[in-house]
Amino acid sequence: MSTHFDKFLIGGRWTTPSSNEEIVVVSPNDERRLGSVAAGVQADIDAAVDAARAAFDAPGGWPNWPADKRAAAMETLADALDRRSEQLAHAVSTQNGMPVAIAGQLEAVFPQVLLRYYAQLARAEEFITERPGLLGGHTTITRTPVGVVGAIVPWNFPQVLSAFKYAPGLAAGCTFVIKPAPETVFDAVLFAEAVAESDIPAGVINVVPGGRETGAYLVAHPGIDKVAFTGSTTAGREVATVCGGLLRPVTLELGGKSAAIILDDADLNLGVIGEKLFAATLLNNGQTCFIGTRILAPRSRYAEVVDVVSALAASLTVGNSLDPATQIGPLVSSRQRDRVESAIAAAQRSGARLTTGGGRPNGLESGWFVTPTVFADVSNDNPVAREEIFGPVLTVIGYDDDEDAVRIANANDYGLGGSVWTSDPQRGLAVAKGVRSGTVGINHYLPDPTAPFGGVKASGLGRELGPEGLAAYLELKSIYQPAE
Repeated sequence: MSTHFDKFLIGGRWTTPSSNEEIVVVSPNDERRLGSVAAGVQADIDAAVDAARAAFDAPGGWPNWPADKRAAAMETLADALDRRSEQLAHAVSTQNGMPVAIAGQLEAVFPQVLLRYYAQLARAEEFITERPGLLGGHTTITRTPVGVVGAIVPWNFPQVLSAFKYAPGLAAGCTFVIKPAPETVFDAVLFAEAVAESDIPAGVINVVPGGRETGAYLVAHPGIDKVAFTGSTTAGREVATVCGGLLRPVTLELGGKSAAIILDDADLNLGVIGEKLFAATLLNNGQTCFIGTRILAPRSRYAEVVDVVSALAASLTVGNSLDPATQIGPLVSSRQRDRVESAIAAAQRSGARLTTGGGRPNGLESGWFVTPTVFADVSNDNPVAREEIFGPVLTVIGYDDDEDAVRIANANDYGLGGSVWTSDPQRGLAVAKGVRSGTVGINHYLPDPTAPFGGVKASGLGRELGPEGLAAYLELKSIYQPAE
């Protein structure tokens, strides 16, 4: 991979940036400069929005293609991404510290799964339906694409979360301006190359990397019809404020501080649940919005749960993200490590009991590493249990009974993920139903493409994935017709 990319994919062409600004990428593994990518500014966003608008508005343009033709073009994009799967996994792991084994399972594969899933939905979708009226006559209901979408993507799962947006949007007939995060731009270039190689028409997908100001300009741009944003709750509130003022549709997938509720009948054998519990609580070095970083333990087994969770965290292999054996890689940036270490220090000052971790691993003097950390004897209102940390830090909180566990799980500003661990699936289902969250897993946690994903409370607005994700990119129109 070249160390510098100086073009944007706009209107189907590799376009020279309008400024000399660049994004410098530094390795989280060893703090060395990896290269740079041109940074988009307002003029580049203008050009990208114009190209997306032209592709949407042109006679016979993308929204007017038959659904099966759009689906076939989407499948060629999936094929082009398949050909770059190893490069994508390597690029993401290199930039944000995601263990390459995880990147190979998610970033290199999941976007193609979503493209093919939504291609099938597009073929099956009834974009026009008829409904008899109660006042005589009938109504023709049309489902048409919302228009040009501004998609702002975070760095933690850059390819997966891009696909959460463009896959259903393309199926609906929308066009896109995608702004990748500055921390993960090499994979965005690979994605743009795949778009250019596919049968997706020129201008339907435009990719302009940039920083916070570029994203803010895109959100407020007069040529945008909908915004799809994944990021922090703080930034999401700003996006929501702008879109609210413009009465612009917006989907917001924001932060989380989910609860993993371990019931008193749960099997705590790490040989049985270890891999799934790891994925539900520490996936991607803890840099995952939905993971259950609050472990809720029954008081009757509290010490046992603390020992099991601590043993799991202490057993994980910490190292270079490009090593296939690594389970916990570095955090994305020195700033993020500083934030995580500050939260750990504050928890220790508060009296929380550190059971494992809490520092930097031995033998890794360079890079932004933090050892997996567990705190016990933590109250649910302690900041380490209340605030999203976005690092490998878990807290173990005691509860009295199932009702108390649900109360504690819900006593939080967020509501994105969560899990329930039990030997009784029906009991687990009953507890899961009581948790106020957009998603909950039983004895594991893994979002499924067929089911709506998103949060309540401070975790966001709207849903992605499933047929509901497609519906978010369609506008409804009712055409009333009298009886003949």
